Amino acid sequence: MRTAAVIGSGPNGLVAAVYLARAGWDVTVFEAAGHLGGGTASAELAMPGAVSDVCSAVHPLGVASPALRNLPLEEHGLAWVYPEIPFGHAVGRGEAVVVHNSVDATAEGLGVDGAAYRTLMQPLGRHADSLVDSVLVRSVGAFLEGVEPAVAMTRFGTAAARSARWLADRFEGERARAVVAGLSAHGVMPLDRPVTAGVGLILGVLAHSVGWPVAQGGSQAIADALVSIGRAEGVTYEVGHSVEDLGELDGFTAVLADISPSALDRLAGGRLDARQRRPLIRFAHGPGVCKVDWVIDGPIPWADERLTRAGTVHLGGTFDQIARAEAEAAAGVHPRWPYVLLAQQSLFDPTRLSGSLPPGAQVVWAYCHVPSGSTLDMSERMSAVVEDSAPGFGSRILATNVRTAADMQRHNANYVGGDITGGVADLRGQLVRPFASPTPWRTPLEGVYLCSASTPPGAGVHGMCGWHAARTAIADLG
Repeated sequence: MRTAAVIGSGPNGLVAAVYLARAGWDVTVFEAAGHLGGGTASAELAMPGAVSDVCSAVHPLGVASPALRNLPLEEHGLAWVYPEIPFGHAVGRGEAVVVHNSVDATAEGLGVDGAAYRTLMQPLGRHADSLVDSVLVRSVGAFLEGVEPAVAMTRFGTAAARSARWLADRFEGERARAVVAGLSAHGVMPLDRPVTAGVGLILGVLAHSVGWPVAQGGSQAIADALVSIGRAEGVTYEVGHSVEDLGELDGFTAVLADISPSALDRLAGGRLDARQRRPLIRFAHGPGVCKVDWVIDGPIPWADERLTRAGTVHLGGTFDQIARAEAEAAAGVHPRWPYVLLAQQSLFDPTRLSGSLPPGAQVVWAYCHVPSGSTLDMSERMSAVVEDSAPGFGSRILATNVRTAADMQRHNANYVGGDITGGVADLRGQLVRPFASPTPWRTPLEGVYLCSASTPPGAGVHGMCGWHAARTAIADLG
């Protein structure tokens, strides 16, 4: 029997374990922390009885991913909750725009840019499944399905390689430009860099196709369902077991590592020569995040009440304001007016709130981008950004929990410097992540594979990095 050791139990490690076990392998997952799931976890962070997501919170890729949608997650306890409006963007001073599942409904709110938005998004939305699969599976399958999907894929690829600023300049009004900024800033890069348009486009397409759902009860439910499936397939889990050297796992046919490139280099010890180590030790990580959880005494008092119906809200102002904040974070400067990514899951998922809380209390999840390794508490600056679009927000806060970028790394070693995306996903990062190879999950060490978000297709709770690594191991070793 083939045996595999999986180091790390983030969603990629858990998915790799399941697919290896389904192929008949005997699989053991080793997790250094006291819980399974990595960043896909939930806990009562700001106040007892108020469940907040520790890191990952909103999961459009979770429902779109081929790796996850082919697993019986719902049979193992996972339920998706879909907010009425996938996301909104608070431009500031009471002005906001909301993005509906419907492209037409969204376009109606964009004024002068409605027609341009419709022209951009409708063809992509019609072929969303093929588009997302092609990006995540890294195949050209959509080109083989007919002329129309091939044209849509070509248009997407041409635009995706460009910068968010280039994409925003296709629009005249500030509302559409702000939507581009809020979406593209998920990439945690300056918005004038290539491929930032691709980040925004794929997330926009998902909003119009599968929506931006959250996991009922918290993101931990995703990890729990994957673990439950794994147990049913015979996977063994060892929690609180830190692997310190790959030599500890010499008895396994394969090792799949859901860890950072630098961690793999450390575990390899002297097994790699200088040339082989170079991609690991030179792997580039981007800015970190400062993560804040608030418990407030009621819904956020948005000046535009439509935002109360949105699961996710982007804040930070206009395109230029957000572009400035992202450039500052990448340059090592703490933005005075940061881009804030905020989720209000408990409005749509009351299971996250216990009866011990004050009546009407809600949990708010948010983060902003900061220089790598930052120890600065950004909660006051973030609160000011929310207050600009929700007057009175600050006075409603009952409790606050803050994790700086340095805290994020202490919580999860894969978040190097607080980088939750697994490394800079710019054009070079897309081509060399971390190995310049058609199969970048295969490392120079025989039988050792990297399956973290530092490999394609990168960040997100989709499990595809683990799926690719497992398939590569199975192809190599039988």
